[in-house]
Amino acid sequence: MVFATFYFMFKNISYTFHWDTVYAYRQKFIDGFLMTIVISFFALMLSFAIGLFFAYGQKSKLLILRFLSRFYIELIRGTPLLVQILIFFYVFANNLGFENRYVVGTVILALFAGAYVSEIIRAALESVDYEQYETSMSLGMTDTQMYLYIIFPQALRRMLPALTGQFASIIKDSSLLSIISVRELTMNAQEVNAYTYSTLESYIPLAIGYLLLTYPISYYTGRLEAQMKK
Repeated sequence: MVFATFYFMFKNISYTFHWDTVYAYRQKFIDGFLMTIVISFFALMLSFAIGLFFAYGQKSKLLILRFLSRFYIELIRGTPLLVQILIFFYVFANNLGFENRYVVGTVILALFAGAYVSEIIRAALESVDYEQYETSMSLGMTDTQMYLYIIFPQALRRMLPALTGQFASIIKDSSLLSIISVRELTMNAQEVNAYTYSTLESYIPLAIGYLLLTYPISYYTGRLEAQMKK
C-alpha cells in the first residue's frame, strides 16, 4: 500500500527525472554512506559510555558530580544540536587546537546523544523494583555486583526500545555535521545536487541511504528484545 501510494504520487508529478546525471557521481554517495557509518558507529559507542557515566553521576553521593550531571543533561537537551555543533567546533575546538573536523564532529554528536541516553538509562534503572536492590544487599553483594548481575540485566530489557530510537536518531543527526564540512552522506548529496541541479535524484538516494542504516538497528534490536523476554 505504501509503495503503491509513493508510485502513484511520483508518477503524477510534472518532473522529469535524470538519473544518468546523478549516477555519474555515484562514488560520492558511496563515500558519504561509508563515512556516515563510521561517524555513527563511534558516536553510538561513545554516547552510550557518556550516558552510562552521567546516569551514574545523577545517583552519585558526590553533590558536585550530581550537579554537573544535571547541568550537562539540561544544557544539552535544552539547546539545538545545530547550535552546539557551531559553538563546540568554531569556539571550543578551535581554541583548544583540535582541527580534525571528523573527530570533533563525532564527539559533538556523542555528547548530544549521551544526554538522552543518560536519561534513558536512569529511567530504566529506577524502574527496577526496590525489592531487587534489597535482595541483592541481603545476599552481601557489592554495588558493582548488584548492578552488573541483578539490576542492569533487568533494566536493559526496558531501555532497549528507547535506545533503539536514540541510536537511529544519531545516524540521522549526523547529517547536521555537514554544517562544519564533514563529508558524510548529506553533504555529498548536497554537492551532487549543486553540480547537477537534480534535486529529487540527489535526495531520494539520500533518504534510502539513511533507511538502510536505521532499519537494521530497529530489526536486530527487536529480535534481541524478543530473545531477552524468553
